[in-house]
Amino acid sequence: MPTDNRWYCFGENPGHATVHSYGDGPFPSGVLTNGYRWFSVPSALPVFAVSDVIPVPLPDLIVVCQSCIVRRTPLTPHVWGFAMSSGINRRDFVVDSTKLALGAMIIPRHVLGATPHRRAPSDTLNFAIVGFGGMGMNNTQELVDAGENLVAICDIDMAYVERQLAGKLRPNREGVVSPSAIKLKDAYTKAAKYADFREMLDKQKDIEAVIIATPDHLHATVAVAAMKAGKHVYVQKPLTYSVYEARLLSRVAAETKVATQMGNQGHSREGTRRIHDWINAGVIGKVREVHIWTDRPQRYWAQGIPGPTNIPVPQTTPATPPAPPPAGQPVLPPAPPSWNVRTVERAVLTAMAANPRDLPAGLNWPLFLGPAAQDIPYHPAYHPFSWRGWVPFGVSAIGDMGAHLMDQSYWSLGLTLPTSVTSHSTPWGGPANNPASYPLAMTTRYDFAARGDNPPVTMYWYDGGLSPMLLADVPAPSGDGGGAIFVGEKGYLTHQTYGDEPRIFPASLAAEAENVPKSFARVETGHEVNWAQACKGEAKASSPFEYAAQLTEVMLLGIVALRAGQNRRIEYDAANMSVTNVPEANQYLTREYRAGWAL
Repeated sequence: MPTDNRWYCFGENPGHATVHSYGDGPFPSGVLTNGYRWFSVPSALPVFAVSDVIPVPLPDLIVVCQSCIVRRTPLTPHVWGFAMSSGINRRDFVVDSTKLALGAMIIPRHVLGATPHRRAPSDTLNFAIVGFGGMGMNNTQELVDAGENLVAICDIDMAYVERQLAGKLRPNREGVVSPSAIKLKDAYTKAAKYADFREMLDKQKDIEAVIIATPDHLHATVAVAAMKAGKHVYVQKPLTYSVYEARLLSRVAAETKVATQMGNQGHSREGTRRIHDWINAGVIGKVREVHIWTDRPQRYWAQGIPGPTNIPVPQTTPATPPAPPPAGQPVLPPAPPSWNVRTVERAVLTAMAANPRDLPAGLNWPLFLGPAAQDIPYHPAYHPFSWRGWVPFGVSAIGDMGAHLMDQSYWSLGLTLPTSVTSHSTPWGGPANNPASYPLAMTTRYDFAARGDNPPVTMYWYDGGLSPMLLADVPAPSGDGGGAIFVGEKGYLTHQTYGDEPRIFPASLAAEAENVPKSFARVETGHEVNWAQACKGEAKASSPFEYAAQLTEVMLLGIVALRAGQNRRIEYDAANMSVTNVPEANQYLTREYRAGWAL
């Protein structure tokens, strides 16, 4: 092979169209006997690029072919090209101009000769995390264990992050620290740190993908910014705080063509896939009814209580002592306190008032509030973790667990959006006209229209410890406090949270189910790794926004119906995103945003 100033194409399309240049070409080119193209450039030429791939010349860097890899031979510290056929395009070209030396470049796998035991740098995803202290730490650990590259961490409370990380580094009973935790700590130490996701996206040019694991009210805000910046995104469930935001994320994902995933990891598990096999094989017959339940929030966070903003102002004058009894009447002992719900609420508020409310060092409370319209003072009842039960920040247990429990029936039955929804609950927490927290328990009925030959379906949701009354011969699943039951014409299908441990009843149908082939594609990796592979063009995302947004909309319509009124049936025009019979309920399809944060 000649070794002068020639560049060689090593892509999948030998003999493709001539390479174009910025102003100094065309240059001599030809085709080798093996079909690959070469072209020659002066050694001093700073940039060669296809004009519709790289919008501006970059200093002393690039040769880009229309559809393949280009490189110099022999390998010397010269410039490299990128492969359109390997999925790299304008959006993916994220290398900072200060790092454009050979040592900072990412070279394609088949140029470096990577093997299953040796990973090429270009096979590594540069990712960032927004919201690292909770579930985001677990999501990050999955990707770090898989060999992906954590380049940036954004969190509004790094002190909390450090405490959580320290917990992962505690030795087990044998005195051994998890190697995975050590690896995570190393990645954390090396990553750039930010408090404001906007600053991170603006400054950190090597980010290719972003995990978003903030409180619910921030999901859409961060995700839209990341996608519009050309980043792939993984968003924890629920995908968004409102129906409007769910539709917005679906649209932006389609426009930007980035790889997306919602964090409903059960969608990638074997149980959910097996349920899909069985339902589509008709093992239990046509399904007209599904019951789904979770014990959240009772085991994890409080709901149905007044908020810290309802703490009464302390009295500044002493209480008036009781009047003495009339002459001749005995002095009676005071009546014992009355323990009713109001007494409990006062006790809760008293405990909240006793909590220190000074802002912890390092906590950026304005960034925690983000798009929330209300100017809510800091209180430890909100952060960390317990935000999910408060109306300004979360969407209750149905938002937390609906994506893990509704997913299986919604997907396998081919449901779309409901035609009507009805919810009822225990009382909201705080003032009725401006509740602070969601009810302790709620139930929701969704009515779905027929789909082709499949009949209409009624789906029932129960949370807060409520559950359906099952038949004696159908054991209730008991995985992570929740489960579901499909009621078919011939039998029943049950599963635990995340779709785990699916079972068929009666036994005769269970035997038939064992013979149903695995007809739907399996996800051979974890949910996060599946997304990382999708970012690199190596797999299809398991739960992309085009699916996850509709599932999220179904979940959130349960909250919309509840806010419309107890047992008040709302009729839903999905095509126009409109509640048709209760016009005032439409305000709950979206929300009010703080100035400067609107979407």
